[in-house]
Amino acid sequence: MILVSSCLAGLQVRYNGTHCLNKKIHDLAAQNKAITICPELLGGFSTPREPAEIEGGDGEDVLDGKAKVVGKSGRDVTELYIKGAYATLEKAKEINATLVVLKENSPSCGSTTIYNGEFKGEKIVGNGVTSALLKRNGLKVISEEQFVKELFS
Repeated sequence: MILVSSCLAGLQVRYNGTHCLNKKIHDLAAQNKAITICPELLGGFSTPREPAEIEGGDGEDVLDGKAKVVGKSGRDVTELYIKGAYATLEKAKEINATLVVLKENSPSCGSTTIYNGEFKGEKIVGNGVTSALLKRNGLKVISEEQFVKELFS
């Protein structure tokens, strides 16, 4: 089974109440070939919510206690991101996920790039909190761009 970010399937769960519909991912979910998940909602956030970025590193550093996730106002929301990451890991185990496709650039879901923590639209190489945890636990995590390239090119 494939686990996918809910926003990629068209659900309006992003921080600003929008989605990032990817038609191919939406179709897989509609055909029950993929299950949707939003780590941030599982962590306790609502929609909409304040944008957040990782300050001082990436998701690996957050898991190691060396960085934190902060909202644009400066509020530390690290614990909610960690809670969501662990809930996503449990769901992935429960459904025996063979692949996880997550939204790139997100502080939760980014699997190759995330925003740099300065809220200036600049990206760095790194994993979001959920991607880092899933990878540490042996799951294959890719972005929506990688998914389309690998499976549909």
